[in-house]
Amino acid sequence: MGLLRIMMPPKFQLLAVMAFGVAMLFIENQIQKLDESRAKLERTMARHEVREVEQRQMRDGLRETPLLPEIEDLIIIYNRVPKTASTSFTNIAYDLCGKNRFHVLHINTTKNNPVMSLQDQMRFVRNVTSWREMKPGFYHGHVSYLDFTKFGVKGKPVYINIVRDPIERLVSYYYFLRFGDDYRPGLRRRKQGDKKTFDECVSSGGSDCAPEKLWLQIPFFCGHYSECWNVGSKWALEQAKYNLVNEYLLVGVTEELEDFIMMLEAALPRFFRGATELYRTGKKSHLRKTSEKKPPTKESISKLQQSNIWKMENEFYEFALEQFQFVRAHSVREKDGELYLLSQNFFYEKIYPKVN
Repeated sequence: MGLLRIMMPPKFQLLAVMAFGVAMLFIENQIQKLDESRAKLERTMARHEVREVEQRQMRDGLRETPLLPEIEDLIIIYNRVPKTASTSFTNIAYDLCGKNRFHVLHINTTKNNPVMSLQDQMRFVRNVTSWREMKPGFYHGHVSYLDFTKFGVKGKPVYINIVRDPIERLVSYYYFLRFGDDYRPGLRRRKQGDKKTFDECVSSGGSDCAPEKLWLQIPFFCGHYSECWNVGSKWALEQAKYNLVNEYLLVGVTEELEDFIMMLEAALPRFFRGATELYRTGKKSHLRKTSEKKPPTKESISKLQQSNIWKMENEFYEFALEQFQFVRAHSVREKDGELYLLSQNFFYEKIYPKVN
């Protein structure tokens, strides 16, 4: 460029810079179109696969099929909350599925919409419960809780999830939208080019760091009811708590992910045998790290904590943390800085009638 400045008149230099800028915009536009085309193709292929499954299910329904053993009929749904270490945990399932002989399926919703239409809810429930070829199965995706009992099916899936301190989750998501992560560093993010820090956003009253953006973990656990998505709803908070303790086998916290994995391995070895060792020693532990993330100042945190929305989301997080620690206290013991699972602590006796 230095040589060009010497040889070219200022007018042509300006035209060259403008041409270069137009070329870059054109290339970015073409890349975006390619990404959109790829996404459309993936959705088309997924719909085709679902139609094939539904047709196969209709054919199978015309004839009696033998029941699968209970453990082989098991379905796990991990309706993952964004930016809670969900990719790190999901990659463990992908690494184990071949060895432990189960299937992993990503629930890819259009524009990551966590609320399904009624017809999609029905299709999803029918697919999950009847898709014999995918059992045992581990389904994961950014989808809010769905109550299977409303759809007249016999079996229910096992729900699991992970939650995170609400402000830490929001900060991570804020920088993720701008700088991406080390999982797919070349992928262009929605807010790429915006260099404003989280603190500057809070100070200026920006929408991406507003208290309303904290409202996510509650509706994910509350589910597909309209009130769940009314920001600040007390009913949604109580419903989320109810679902957490009544509908989820285990809900961990990002800050204690290894303990969560250890307890899952103990409770569901059919899926998670070897998960704890893989997490401790595998190359994919904490795989996804948000780039350029700067911790918020005490002033920014204090400003967010003044909102009722933060108070409700934090109440839910503290509730989940207390429940997780309660389950852990009855499942593991610590010795010399290491956690150990408790052995079976019940047995059967006085069994009648006596067998000769």
